[in-house]
Amino acid sequence: MIKFNEMKEKLENQLLDEEFSVVYKSGAIPAQYGRYLEVMEAFSELFDKNGEREVALFSAPGRSEIGGNHTDHNHGLVLAAGISLDAIAVASKNDEGIIRIKSAGYPMDTVNCNELEVKECEMGKSQSIIRGITARFKELGYKVGGFDATTASQVLSGSGLSSSAAFEVLVCTMLSHLYNDGKVDPVEVAKISQYSENVYFGKPCGLLDQMACSVGGFVSIDFEDTSKPVVNKIDFDFASSGHSLCIIDTKGSHSDLTDDYAAVRREMEMVAEYFGKKVLREVEKADVIANAGAIAKAVSERAVIRALHYYGENEKVVLQADALSKNDFEAFKKLIIESGFSSYMYNQNVYTQKAGAAQPLSLALCISEQMLKGKGAWRVHGGGFAGTIQAFVPNGMVEEYTAAMKAIFGDDAAYVLSVRPFGGVCIA
Repeated sequence: MIKFNEMKEKLENQLLDEEFSVVYKSGAIPAQYGRYLEVMEAFSELFDKNGEREVALFSAPGRSEIGGNHTDHNHGLVLAAGISLDAIAVASKNDEGIIRIKSAGYPMDTVNCNELEVKECEMGKSQSIIRGITARFKELGYKVGGFDATTASQVLSGSGLSSSAAFEVLVCTMLSHLYNDGKVDPVEVAKISQYSENVYFGKPCGLLDQMACSVGGFVSIDFEDTSKPVVNKIDFDFASSGHSLCIIDTKGSHSDLTDDYAAVRREMEMVAEYFGKKVLREVEKADVIANAGAIAKAVSERAVIRALHYYGENEKVVLQADALSKNDFEAFKKLIIESGFSSYMYNQNVYTQKAGAAQPLSLALCISEQMLKGKGAWRVHGGGFAGTIQAFVPNGMVEEYTAAMKAIFGDDAAYVLSVRPFGGVCIA
């Protein structure tokens, strides 16, 4: 850590290229100076008008689900990746035992490190996330203490890129480096983040988002034992693939979709219950196929179809990870397309029947196939039913592809990303 004025001078004179190169592509580095100077300016206004406090810079990425659509909730396999869009912060320790975090566009969050019990009135608010993370750090024997921070985020809220998990990992990363010499393991960071969101924020999320944001790069995650997920980082240099990862926001509304999301999980679990089990991971695929007719009568045809999607996705995650490990990007793309068609036909989470003829995701996927067939890959992104699709687009086609998508869904519909090799980090 160095004094505020020294850090500001380094940023103004663009002297942190080496530090930024750890997480940002060389072409993206110049723009980072302006972003970090903005959070520095906010920090100065709120906490350090004289520029004398010692500060550090932090970053945590968003994430993209690459493979394993709707599998984690039934203890399946997932392939995910940290992405180039990130949440950033400047922070400084204080001796008051108070954590103050001011995020751009939001009110100040304040948490007393001596008051870490769950507060019902905070549930659903970012303050509860900070309190829960701090409480869990303390429970696990890590040091906690006060600090002041200002943050900003490029991770789009509601985009399926996990802006909330990026914030959680960012808070963990600050506590880890400010008070624990950066020694808190990325997997532990993910579990702490999930705990905070489950217990303090009040959202029963899985571990996928936090794990991908915390570990970074391509990671395969096996959720057979959710208390001890098996995480494998995949050695693959996405920058050398000749492709860009594009996220297309179709502007479909997520409102009134809770029942659609819940039905996917519930129907899979009902198939498991037919065999006296809780989740599909405890049931063999062959048994579902052998009893398909009886299950369809006891539950529904769609439940059987969704269960078979689940097994197929687990199988494809293994093959996708293997293709990346072998640097076989063409095989990987074919598997992505197969995954997308399974989500469309079998999991049936590309559009909701409630919306009638409104099918923005279907349209985006249809146009993607017309443009990218034989060249790239495309699939629904995240929970589905509305929101975003994902496409792996040859670099030479990115401009043409994104222009087509913007013409349909608006000028702010297309985001061109890269895969970031690291999770939450202290930049400087």
